[in-house]
Amino acid sequence: MKRFALFAVLGLGMLLPSFAAAQEQTYNHGEVGVFADYMRLSSPDPAINFIGVGGRIGFNVHPNIALEGEMAYDFSRNFTTVFDNGINTSFATTRLRPLTALFGPKFQAGTTGPFRVFVTGKLGFVNFAHSSNLSTGAFGNQIGGITDGDTKFAVYPGGGVEAFLGPVGLRLEVGDEIYFANGAQNNLKVSFGPHFRF
Repeated sequence: MKRFALFAVLGLGMLLPSFAAAQEQTYNHGEVGVFADYMRLSSPDPAINFIGVGGRIGFNVHPNIALEGEMAYDFSRNFTTVFDNGINTSFATTRLRPLTALFGPKFQAGTTGPFRVFVTGKLGFVNFAHSSNLSTGAFGNQIGGITDGDTKFAVYPGGGVEAFLGPVGLRLEVGDEIYFANGAQNNLKVSFGPHFRF
């Protein structure tokens, strides 16, 4: 199954450039991007701040509607302390690592200019894995353990803004990543990074 998924992703990656080149250069077929991810896990108390990376891909089904899928892996914990003379912030690799996968529609306005605002509503899951392995292999182990691990159903309402110069742009998104464990758990999620239209 993993080999099939790898071949499907590679095949899609090889077909996208030729498909995009054959289209008129309007850059309204879809987007692909990477982002830095911040998630404020509200439970337990006090809240825990996580930092990570992610990626998303979306295809426009209408000039104002896109279907998007995204995945984020938060591997670092942020500690911020406010003092009278300033703010101190530091990052530490943590054994608890949230992995989020979401899919859903994005409704966008301003499709003809360089700026767009959008709202989105996505469904998916959040997997909380505990690992003493601090290597890059921990991500692969967590992907393989989604069905066995602490996986929770998630709902994500959010919105943001995109700014493009031709096919290259930046995207800022803010939302509430709600997962269900003994009731709904609301968590602030912010992502920011480059995006490419095709």
